[in-house]
Amino acid sequence: MSGTRLLLIGPPGAGKGTQAVILASTYKIPAISTGDIFRSNVANETELGLQVKAIMAAGEYVPDSLTNAVVESRLSESDAKAGFLLDGYPRTTDQVHELDRMLTAHGTALSVVVLITADTDEVVSRLLNRAGVEGRADDTETVIRHRLALYEEQTAPLIALYAARNWVVTVDGLGAVDDVTSRIVSALATKGIAAPAA
Repeated sequence: MSGTRLLLIGPPGAGKGTQAVILASTYKIPAISTGDIFRSNVANETELGLQVKAIMAAGEYVPDSLTNAVVESRLSESDAKAGFLLDGYPRTTDQVHELDRMLTAHGTALSVVVLITADTDEVVSRLLNRAGVEGRADDTETVIRHRLALYEEQTAPLIALYAARNWVVTVDGLGAVDDVTSRIVSALATKGIAAPAA
Protein backbone atom coordinates (compact mmCIF):
# COMPACT_ATOMS: atom_id res chain seq x y z
CA MET A 1 0.00 0.00 0.00
CA SER A 2 1.45 3.36 -1.00
CA GLY A 3 -0.02 6.75 -1.78
CA THR A 4 -1.96 9.27 0.24
CA ARG A 5 -3.89 7.94 3.22
CA LEU A 6 -6.12 10.59 4.78
CA LEU A 7 -8.47 10.56 7.73
CA LEU A 8 -11.17 13.22 8.10
CA ILE A 9 -12.36 13.97 11.63
CA GLY A 10 -14.92 16.57 12.63
CA PRO A 11 -18.28 16.97 14.34
CA PRO A 12 -21.50 15.91 12.62
CA GLY A 13 -22.49 18.70 10.23
CA ALA A 14 -18.94 20.05 9.76
CA GLY A 15 -19.06 19.11 6.07
CA LYS A 16 -16.88 15.98 6.16
CA GLY A 17 -19.03 14.08 3.65
CA THR A 18 -18.97 16.96 1.15
CA GLN A 19 -15.21 17.45 1.50
CA ALA A 20 -14.54 13.69 1.35
CA VAL A 21 -16.07 13.48 -2.14
CA ILE A 22 -14.10 16.51 -3.40
CA LEU A 23 -10.79 15.43 -1.83
CA ALA A 24 -11.13 11.85 -3.09
CA SER A 25 -11.50 13.24 -6.61
CA THR A 26 -8.67 15.78 -6.14
CA TYR A 27 -6.17 13.22 -4.79
CA LYS A 28 -7.50 10.33 -6.94
CA ILE A 29 -8.17 8.03 -3.98
CA PRO A 30 -11.39 6.29 -2.88
CA ALA A 31 -13.46 7.90 -0.13
CA ILE A 32 -14.35 5.23 2.42
CA SER A 33 -17.28 6.18 4.65
CA THR A 34 -18.47 3.59 7.15
CA GLY A 35 -21.83 5.38 7.22
CA ASP A 36 -22.21 5.03 3.44
CA ILE A 37 -21.16 1.36 3.55
CA PHE A 38 -23.71 0.62 6.27
CA ARG A 39 -26.49 2.59 4.55
CA SER A 40 -25.81 0.83 1.25
CA ASN A 41 -25.96 -2.59 2.96
CA VAL A 42 -29.18 -1.66 4.77
CA ALA A 43 -30.75 -0.45 1.49
CA ASN A 44 -29.71 -3.67 -0.30
CA GLU A 45 -30.85 -5.82 2.66
CA THR A 46 -27.57 -7.75 2.79
CA GLU A 47 -26.77 -9.93 5.78
CA LEU A 48 -24.63 -7.11 7.19
CA GLY A 49 -27.38 -4.62 6.38
CA LEU A 50 -29.98 -6.56 8.35
CA GLN A 51 -27.64 -6.75 11.36
CA VAL A 52 -26.86 -3.04 11.18
CA LYS A 53 -30.53 -2.09 10.68
CA ALA A 54 -31.54 -3.85 13.90
CA ILE A 55 -28.72 -2.14 15.84
CA MET A 56 -29.53 1.32 14.45
CA ALA A 57 -33.26 0.83 15.03
CA ALA A 58 -32.43 0.33 18.70
CA GLY A 59 -30.57 3.68 18.62
CA GLU A 60 -27.20 2.03 19.27
CA TYR A 61 -23.80 2.49 17.65
CA VAL A 62 -22.68 -0.36 15.40
CA PRO A 63 -20.21 -2.37 17.55
CA ASP A 64 -16.47 -2.03 16.93
CA SER A 65 -16.08 -5.66 15.89
CA LEU A 66 -18.53 -5.23 13.00
CA THR A 67 -17.22 -1.80 11.98
CA ASN A 68 -13.58 -2.98 12.07
CA ALA A 69 -14.40 -5.98 9.88
CA VAL A 70 -16.18 -3.78 7.32
CA VAL A 71 -13.25 -1.33 7.16
CA GLU A 72 -10.62 -4.08 6.93
CA SER A 73 -12.53 -5.70 4.08
CA ARG A 74 -12.84 -2.36 2.23
CA LEU A 75 -9.15 -1.46 2.70
CA SER A 76 -8.12 -4.80 1.20
CA GLU A 77 -9.86 -3.95 -2.11
CA SER A 78 -7.54 -3.10 -5.00
CA ASP A 79 -8.56 0.57 -5.39
CA ALA A 80 -7.44 1.31 -1.80
CA LYS A 81 -3.89 0.04 -2.41
CA ALA A 82 -2.82 3.39 -3.87
CA GLY A 83 -4.28 5.37 -0.95
CA PHE A 84 -7.66 6.20 0.53
CA LEU A 85 -9.64 8.74 2.51
CA LEU A 86 -11.44 7.55 5.66
CA ASP A 87 -14.57 9.39 6.82
CA GLY A 88 -16.38 8.30 10.00
CA TYR A 89 -13.77 5.78 11.14
CA PRO A 90 -12.08 5.46 13.57
CA ARG A 91 -14.51 6.90 16.16
CA THR A 92 -12.99 5.43 19.32
CA THR A 93 -9.46 4.86 20.65
CA ASP A 94 -10.02 1.09 20.31
CA GLN A 95 -10.76 1.62 16.62
CA VAL A 96 -7.56 3.71 16.28
CA HIS A 97 -5.52 0.79 17.56
CA GLU A 98 -7.38 -1.62 15.27
CA LEU A 99 -6.73 0.66 12.26
CA ASP A 100 -3.04 0.83 13.26
CA ARG A 101 -2.98 -2.98 13.27
CA MET A 102 -4.61 -3.22 9.81
CA LEU A 103 -2.26 -0.67 8.25
CA THR A 104 0.85 -2.12 9.91
CA ALA A 105 -0.13 -5.49 8.44
CA HIS A 106 0.05 -3.79 5.01
CA GLY A 107 3.36 -2.11 5.94
CA THR A 108 1.90 1.38 5.96
CA ALA A 109 0.28 4.10 8.13
CA LEU A 110 -1.94 7.15 7.79
CA SER A 111 -0.37 10.16 6.06
CA VAL A 112 -2.39 12.97 7.68
CA VAL A 113 -5.41 13.44 9.93
CA VAL A 114 -7.53 16.43 8.83
CA LEU A 115 -9.52 17.89 11.74
CA ILE A 116 -12.41 19.99 10.43
CA THR A 117 -13.67 22.33 13.16
CA ALA A 118 -17.00 24.14 13.25
CA ASP A 119 -18.89 26.32 15.72
CA THR A 120 -21.48 24.23 17.61
CA ASP A 121 -24.42 26.60 17.06
CA GLU A 122 -23.58 26.83 13.35
CA VAL A 123 -23.43 23.02 13.10
CA VAL A 124 -26.78 22.66 14.92
CA SER A 125 -28.47 25.07 12.51
CA ARG A 126 -26.85 23.29 9.51
CA LEU A 127 -28.10 19.89 10.71
CA LEU A 128 -31.60 21.18 11.50
CA ASN A 129 -31.72 22.65 8.00
CA ARG A 130 -30.51 19.34 6.49
CA ALA A 131 -33.09 17.43 8.55
CA GLY A 132 -35.82 19.62 7.08
CA VAL A 133 -34.57 19.20 3.51
CA GLU A 134 -34.00 15.44 3.80
CA GLY A 135 -37.03 14.75 5.98
CA ARG A 136 -35.00 13.34 8.88
CA ALA A 137 -37.67 13.64 11.54
CA ASP A 138 -35.38 12.16 14.21
CA ASP A 139 -32.86 15.02 13.84
CA THR A 140 -34.28 17.36 16.49
CA GLU A 141 -32.11 19.97 18.19
CA THR A 142 -31.95 17.83 21.37
CA VAL A 143 -30.80 14.77 19.40
CA ILE A 144 -28.27 16.81 17.41
CA ARG A 145 -26.78 18.40 20.54
CA HIS A 146 -26.56 14.94 22.14
CA ARG A 147 -24.68 13.61 19.07
CA LEU A 148 -22.29 16.58 19.23
CA ALA A 149 -21.64 15.97 22.94
CA LEU A 150 -20.99 12.28 22.19
CA TYR A 151 -18.59 13.28 19.41
CA GLU A 152 -16.66 15.56 21.80
CA GLU A 153 -16.50 12.86 24.45
CA GLN A 154 -15.41 10.04 22.13
CA THR A 155 -13.35 11.85 19.54
CA ALA A 156 -11.28 14.27 21.64
CA PRO A 157 -9.01 11.40 22.84
CA LEU A 158 -8.43 10.34 19.19
CA ILE A 159 -7.32 13.82 18.22
CA ALA A 160 -4.89 13.90 21.17
CA LEU A 161 -3.52 10.50 20.14
CA TYR A 162 -2.94 11.54 16.53
CA ALA A 163 -1.64 14.98 17.54
CA ALA A 164 1.03 13.23 19.64
CA ARG A 165 2.19 11.58 16.38
CA ASN A 166 2.26 15.01 14.69
CA TRP A 167 -0.27 13.88 12.06
CA VAL A 168 -3.06 16.43 12.64
CA VAL A 169 -3.81 19.51 10.55
CA THR A 170 -6.73 21.66 11.74
CA VAL A 171 -8.98 23.41 9.23
CA ASP A 172 -11.94 25.75 9.83
CA GLY A 173 -15.00 24.06 8.31
CA LEU A 174 -17.16 27.20 8.12
CA GLY A 175 -17.63 29.19 4.93
CA ALA A 176 -18.11 28.29 1.27
CA VAL A 177 -17.35 24.68 0.30
CA ASP A 178 -14.59 25.76 -2.14
CA ASP A 179 -12.94 27.89 0.54
CA VAL A 180 -12.86 24.97 2.98
CA THR A 181 -11.42 22.69 0.27
CA SER A 182 -8.69 25.28 -0.46
CA ARG A 183 -7.81 25.41 3.25
CA ILE A 184 -7.54 21.62 3.40
CA VAL A 185 -5.39 21.42 0.24
CA SER A 186 -3.07 24.13 1.65
CA ALA A 187 -2.87 22.34 5.02
CA LEU A 188 -2.02 19.04 3.30
CA ALA A 189 0.70 20.77 1.27
CA THR A 190 2.40 21.75 4.56
CA LYS A 191 2.67 17.99 5.22
CA GLY A 192 4.19 17.36 1.81
CA ILE A 193 1.00 16.06 0.19
CA ALA A 194 0.26 17.52 -3.23
CA ALA A 195 -2.66 16.66 -5.49
CA PRO A 196 -1.56 14.61 -8.52
CA ALA A 197 -1.47 16.45 -11.84
CA ALA A 198 -4.74 16.29 -13.76
